[in-house]
Amino acid sequence: MMGAGVVTSARVTHDGACVDDIADASPESQSAAVATLLTRPEIEEAFVLSTCNRVEAYVVAPDAAVGQAALEDVFEAVDDDAVYWADHDESLRHLLRVAAGLESVVVGEDQIIGQVRRAYEDARRSGGIGPMLETAVTKAIHVGERARTETAINEGIVSLGSAATALAADDIDGGLEGTTALVVGAGEMGRLAARSLDDAGANEVIVANRTVSHADHVVSELAADGDAVGLEAIDTIVSRAEVVVAATGSIDPVLEAGHLDADDREQVVVDLGQPRDVCPTAASLPSVTVYDLDDLESVTERTREQRADAAADVEAIIDEEFVLLLDQYKRTRADEVIAAMYESAERVKQREVETAISRLEANQGGELTDGQREIVESMADALVSQLLAPPTKSLREAAAEDDWGTINTALQLFDPEFGPESPVSALESESKSKPESESESVSSFGAVDDD
Repeated sequence: MMGAGVVTSARVTHDGACVDDIADASPESQSAAVATLLTRPEIEEAFVLSTCNRVEAYVVAPDAAVGQAALEDVFEAVDDDAVYWADHDESLRHLLRVAAGLESVVVGEDQIIGQVRRAYEDARRSGGIGPMLETAVTKAIHVGERARTETAINEGIVSLGSAATALAADDIDGGLEGTTALVVGAGEMGRLAARSLDDAGANEVIVANRTVSHADHVVSELAADGDAVGLEAIDTIVSRAEVVVAATGSIDPVLEAGHLDADDREQVVVDLGQPRDVCPTAASLPSVTVYDLDDLESVTERTREQRADAAADVEAIIDEEFVLLLDQYKRTRADEVIAAMYESAERVKQREVETAISRLEANQGGELTDGQREIVESMADALVSQLLAPPTKSLREAAAEDDWGTINTALQLFDPEFGPESPVSALESESKSKPESESESVSSFGAVDDD
């Protein structure tokens, strides 16, 4: 059953927090974070999305206060000003925006939709995906797919890797044509960076990775000359590169100042790691320019301006799909309430049919025939159907209008065991507590900056 839980979320993202804040919020893994949230009292479902630019956690609980209490534990290591909190409706809309690429550093980038899918699978394996988040996350993925197939939101720079390339190109006289580039890391981000450097005209692209076979696979996809090496080779090959892009999953820096201080050769280093892949002291070297995720703003702002029209088209898709999502929840909740009403009526009907048959059999001194029993049961079914048809229609209309008081009253009439602790009573309380205007329905308990 869908139940009457509400979604509460908290997030630490590139838009309202620095690289170190995001690192402080990052869990050991998405699966582990979901498993931890599910141990909290009354948390029914959980979903965690952790990337180099964001850590977002969504929970389903009986009410927002319970959800917030669980999430506070997850983000306790982060400065309060860096955490943004959202209520049910805002959480759902934000998730749609994330999958569509509107909340990314590079607006419309393609990588995020794959990250949402992986987070969904991680949450499923940890038991965090129930009916409510199943509906929300699959809707978000659908919105992300629509955004990329029906609009131009992902034309041009489509990843942090390509943004890093654009940033480096701005810093080198003559651009990247004919340069040697080193990419540290052969994961998705490293692969995208290597491709982008190749497309920008780099003469040679070296890929360093802990597993050399993975680096070799990345190099094999490039048109430029390339070489795949292990991380231990960085000492000897980093001096060959004018451009270095670091994008690993290491918890410790993989590039120290000593790696980059071999001579006076000018180098541009872009650190896409989260946590940092480049030791902060490297930025003090006179011949080295180091950029991190916070420095990509100039490139991403240009992308944002170029995609303004496409972003408006995506917003229209989100508006449409958000309404459909809320309607889907309402229909599901109404159908569950109606099913409970019919189950209660069915119990009464069965009891009364058996009583009537027993009396008839007693009066005629023998068992009723199959045909006679069928007549009694058909009459009872018809009565139940006719009696419940009007309230069924009214309950569906009430759910569509968020009139949970009507649903509450109806269930109390049909089910004496239905009381103030029931799921629908919780929904009625939630509905009454919501402000009348849509703008007032957004509640923030932390920073107002969004990712």
